[in-house]
Amino acid sequence: MTLIDDIPTATGSQVPDVHAWVARIAELTQPARVVWCDGSGAERHRLIAMGVRKGTLEPLPEPHYGSYLVRSAPDDVARVEDRTVIATTDPEDAGPTNNWRDPVDLEAELIELFEGSMRGRTMWVVPFSMGPVGGPISQLGVQVTDSLYAVLSMGTMTRVGTAARELIEAGAPWVPAVHSVGYPLNDEFGQQVREDVAWPSNETKLIAHFPESRQIWSFGSGYGGNALLGKKCFALRIASAMGREEGWLAEHMLLVRVTTPQGKQYHVAGAFPSACGKTNFAMMTPSLPGWKVETLGDDIVWMRRDSQGRLRAINPEAGFFGVAPGTSEATNPAAHQMLWGNTIFTNCAQTADGDVWWEGLTPTPPQGLLDWTGQPWSPESGKPAAHPNARFTVAAEQCPTLADSWDDPEGVVVDAILFGGRRATTVPLVAQARDWAHGVFLGATMASEKTAAAEGVVGEVRRDPFAMLPFTGYNAADHWSHWLEQGELLGDQAPALFSVNWFRKGADGSFLWPGFGENSRVLEWVVARLEGRVDAVDTPAGLVPLTEDLDTAGLDLPADVVTELLTADAADYDREADGVAELFAKFGDRLPAQMGEQLEELRQRTQGGA
Repeated sequence: MTLIDDIPTATGSQVPDVHAWVARIAELTQPARVVWCDGSGAERHRLIAMGVRKGTLEPLPEPHYGSYLVRSAPDDVARVEDRTVIATTDPEDAGPTNNWRDPVDLEAELIELFEGSMRGRTMWVVPFSMGPVGGPISQLGVQVTDSLYAVLSMGTMTRVGTAARELIEAGAPWVPAVHSVGYPLNDEFGQQVREDVAWPSNETKLIAHFPESRQIWSFGSGYGGNALLGKKCFALRIASAMGREEGWLAEHMLLVRVTTPQGKQYHVAGAFPSACGKTNFAMMTPSLPGWKVETLGDDIVWMRRDSQGRLRAINPEAGFFGVAPGTSEATNPAAHQMLWGNTIFTNCAQTADGDVWWEGLTPTPPQGLLDWTGQPWSPESGKPAAHPNARFTVAAEQCPTLADSWDDPEGVVVDAILFGGRRATTVPLVAQARDWAHGVFLGATMASEKTAAAEGVVGEVRRDPFAMLPFTGYNAADHWSHWLEQGELLGDQAPALFSVNWFRKGADGSFLWPGFGENSRVLEWVVARLEGRVDAVDTPAGLVPLTEDLDTAGLDLPADVVTELLTADAADYDREADGVAELFAKFGDRLPAQMGEQLEELRQRTQGGA
């Protein structure tokens, strides 16, 4: 891209000089002022005061000390997947599951969009690290933005400050990320033409990724992953492409430390699409006595082989950007407790005394609510009070279940990886992969229901390979090949791979499994398999527990329900194979041969051939 490819490099480095780049972006966007962020507490206090003055942040009362409510524009409430694009020279490198754009054409469109887009506004320069600064798995980036909300949120979600800036200025590689809400206040002559608003945005939205030159450009949206460019844009789309080139993995996963009653510790990663219990699992309070689950991360995991050939993982983020609806003391006590203060709530409802509320927080809604747009609400309104994608942004240090190793730059050794979708039928509660290739097949063929976190029809089932459908920055079939290659390199030290499904339903439509803290019972079986203490039944889904090896004591689950939970019906999986075949057909010659072999093996098993 011309806007960066011809920028002078830092002294003694092949990396573009960050100050020259900032000057180039300022020349294009024409802000009234340029401010470098230092990540300090004093800076955060200034930004918050500014946000309160302009009406972006509304202070909350004492129960949420130092916290604020933000209301976005009604058309800027979630990721915009249909306007999220991957620009590669060869369309096949983006693949059929991404929205491909030609890099040259896209550059011309971006220049037109960004020209003068920050007139009258402040351009903040945010140097940040994903992962502990200077760590062997960590990466650096610089986001420029004219969104105060984005600056504040990046300060929570990443490690912003002079330490990252100094490494970048010294020539360390970094990812450039340009963001504008597309709401200039002045015309080309410097005359003010409109007042600022509490939530500036633009009807035109475009989130562009250039994996070949490792750039991100986002226009028009101030919300979530569209604006916090260190999150999905960098930590998944660009990082996944970087990982493929450099031999590591960037995945949409949680990461936890599990401690058994005997004091043995295991680290488990898990790929779960939105609304599949990822945050609840990451902050689980186990129901089983003596078991402990500690949080390392709830959304993104970077994994790299260490000098001993083991797969090590970090959570590259420094905070949680969680979905508020459904979060309560009953469903996720750790998440609920960490929201005591210093939190930014977005698109939540507001109580009569000025506090925040969302569906699921209490059994019944309080009287006198304002909905997420600030309008009076009652149960008769016929719509949720909080937006279904209402969010909280909070520092990781406030999580009561946070593991003491969460910030270790070396990361933790991964013992097991779970793949979990949201399936009412077919997929059993838990199944272990027979080997690494079968585990990659389980990850590649995950399916789940669409949620409010992404635009689309809520409830519609879609294939979501590795929970990365919206986030893989290159051809998904090449992503599966990369996983297969990593498995070969890991050999006997590779983590065990499992599929899980908390959402199976009975004939009456009710959930068969209680979920939440009871999922520790599944973890107990996973650990038993890691330790070689229990056998398993080979089914079309993989290796499933014997009914007596799944601890259901105290759950009052009838025997036939336990059997149904662990059933992998051949006829169901024969239909499943048809859906998988449709997915695989999209990738043509890019499909790894081993994935085709796994599909054929599945068909044989469903037809009694195995």
